Amino acid sequence: MATLALKGVRKEYGKSVVALKGLDLDIGDGEFFVLLGPSGAGKTTTLKCVAGLEQPTLGHVEIGGLDVSNIEPNARKVAMAFENYALYPQETVYDNIAFPLRSRRYYREPGEAQSIIERVTTTLGINHLLQRLPRELSGGQKQRVALARVLVRPADVLLLDEPLSHLDAKLRAAMRAELKSLGELQSTTSLYVTHDYLEALALGDRIAVLNEGELVQVGTREEIWHRPVNTFVAKAFGQPQINLVEGEVIPGHDGPRFHGANGAVDLPMHGFDVTPGRKVITGMRPRDLVMDAKPGMAHIKGSVWVTEPLGRQQEVTLEAGGQHIAVITPLSSLAIGDTVTISVPVSRILLFDAESGQRIPAKDDAAGAARPIAEMEVSRG
Repeated sequence: MATLALKGVRKEYGKSVVALKGLDLDIGDGEFFVLLGPSGAGKTTTLKCVAGLEQPTLGHVEIGGLDVSNIEPNARKVAMAFENYALYPQETVYDNIAFPLRSRRYYREPGEAQSIIERVTTTLGINHLLQRLPRELSGGQKQRVALARVLVRPADVLLLDEPLSHLDAKLRAAMRAELKSLGELQSTTSLYVTHDYLEALALGDRIAVLNEGELVQVGTREEIWHRPVNTFVAKAFGQPQINLVEGEVIPGHDGPRFHGANGAVDLPMHGFDVTPGRKVITGMRPRDLVMDAKPGMAHIKGSVWVTEPLGRQQEVTLEAGGQHIAVITPLSSLAIGDTVTISVPVSRILLFDAESGQRIPAKDDAAGAARPIAEMEVSRG
């Protein structure tokens, strides 16, 4: 096991493309660290810099406290699973997986190698495919073979480049649990790249959010969910996406209030230190909202714009003052155009500065991190 650190890593391609803009990361010994971001954020470039497949333009990479920037990839004790499989087409599944264990560096006696391969392939559900060739496999099966080839090899650091991206929804959910429980990953420092927020929440001891080569936020799943640093991070986690309503703070008889969506959204702001006249954005997660008027909560009235059944629940999108607001509710007979009221738990509201997009801290920020993450309870896959 070993720590992993990136110190001011900048990666340029030519004069016009900057893939990483001074990335600083410190990953603990044995930590399962997830790097999340959209396409083009610089996630895979980060992995390649750690693996030695790319040389940083500036900065350096440390493994176990040692600067490995000038060390060849095969000497870094790093194992990497690529998104594009990289399997040998002429070799069977068994031989593809066994390849590292036959090398001079990682050699294992045939009996020991077979035991390791059987254990890993059974966990990944591909032990019945060992004599097939890659051309006889589905995309998801190839992905698991590529992952198995990495897991059988001893390494100080595991680099996983969206290893579940080609799996179907059911298998992807099952593999999330398997990856977390695998002994290899529990004892090895792991850097996992994904664009799927559910994978990040389910797997990461900590999560880093990357956008356009810049680190936006690093934290635990609770910190990222309850205290997103800005609207970009807030929108990156949750399906349906968080409701963001622009407006301004106005004076009220019981303290400042939020006024937005042409007056259709009027919410108390007593949980924040904000002054009237400030332009802000409220964030309300669809799973925090409640259909019907509940006592002790703020209310928003709107008309049903669209409904989407999701098994035992449904996603209802309302139109309120020209603003679309999504809410997750139990199945009902709501029809397009129906007038409804939703209740807003004021303690769950997130507030952002309208100009910068940065989150405005709530008075009870510390307590907020302890709340459960309801979004993880229901998933579309």
